[in-house]
Amino acid sequence: MDRMIARIFVVCLLLIGVVVVAVTADFHLPGNHAGYAPTQPINFSHRLHAGELSIDCTYCHYGARKSRTAGIPPANICMNCHQDVTSSFDTMLSEKLKAIDEEREATRIISPEIAKIYRALGLNPEGLPDPEQDPEPIQWTRVHHLADFVAFDHSVHVAGGIACQSCHGPVQTMDRLRQDRDLNMGFCLDCHRNTPAIASPDGHTTHVSTDCAACHY
Repeated sequence: MDRMIARIFVVCLLLIGVVVVAVTADFHLPGNHAGYAPTQPINFSHRLHAGELSIDCTYCHYGARKSRTAGIPPANICMNCHQDVTSSFDTMLSEKLKAIDEEREATRIISPEIAKIYRALGLNPEGLPDPEQDPEPIQWTRVHHLADFVAFDHSVHVAGGIACQSCHGPVQTMDRLRQDRDLNMGFCLDCHRNTPAIASPDGHTTHVSTDCAACHY
């Protein structure tokens, strides 16, 4: 009897310890990280790019169109624009007007944040390979996490016309990207249940699946 009491006491202590750790460590279930907005190595503004400039999400996150993951855009995608756009519009315009007034060539001005892209690719200020500088991948911090047992497929949702904001919130308003809402099973099921059925040309009606195997295969 004394041994059984001792075992019960130890189990109770372990349960109390688990509760204390969960509370003090700010424990979250997978996907439940609404408000998470880590500092990134480059101050990339979705408000500027997706909002003011209206760049389509899938231009940078092109993986979302054809694969399960959207992926982090490689620095080469950034250079499609930043080979020529090297600082803010106001800064570039001011330098161009000043150069015209002084009858000289405009100086190429690279902002500190864009310069980080150049360094990551091992490029000099002219956008050419710098033999004295090795490329170093940008160490972005991932914002959105789903549990490994969730088989979410971006391409299916993009093909179905689901807006990125449906899951990621108003990214076009965010200077620093944050997880806008908890991406848990309840959130996904609510969306699947509330999405209208789709009628195909042959007359068949397709409902969004709520079967376990649709996301946990």
